[in-house]
Parts: sequence; structure tokens; C-alpha cells
Amino acid sequence: MGWILGLAFYFIIWWTLLFAILPFGVRSQQEMNNVVPGSEPGAPASPQLGRKILANTVISAVLWVICDFFYIRYFLQ
Repeated sequence: MGWILGLAFYFIIWWTLLFAILPFGVRSQQEMNNVVPGSEPGAPASPQLGRKILANTVISAVLWVICDFFYIRYFLQ
């Protein structure tokens, strides 16, 4: 797989997975009894975005390696 195609695959995997990972572990301000005045009670209290982006990057890399393996094995024969 060329580096441009590999980068494109990684980008697509990363963005798709990000939207799947974002909702995990989110608790609203109302659930945490910590509503900031003037904000929506359903807004996240602590979204932990840095942690999710790091997890997303690692999982995306693993999935990309699997995709690259199958691409090389089945499409480049």
C-alpha cells in the first residue's frame, strides 16, 4: 500500500472510530449534580477528550495494521 493510500485509510478509520468512542463514559452535568449556571443540564460534566483521542489513535493504528495486512495479502497478489 502506498503511503498516500495508507494515510487516507488511517484518516478514515480515525474519524469513523472517533464518533463511535466519543459517547463512552460521558456523564451529564445533571447526573453529576454540578450544573453550571447558563449551560444546558445535559452538557457533559467531564468529557475527557484527551484520553479519548489517545485511545482512538491507538485503536485506529491497530485497525489500520489489520487493514494493511489484508490489503497486501489479498489485493496485491
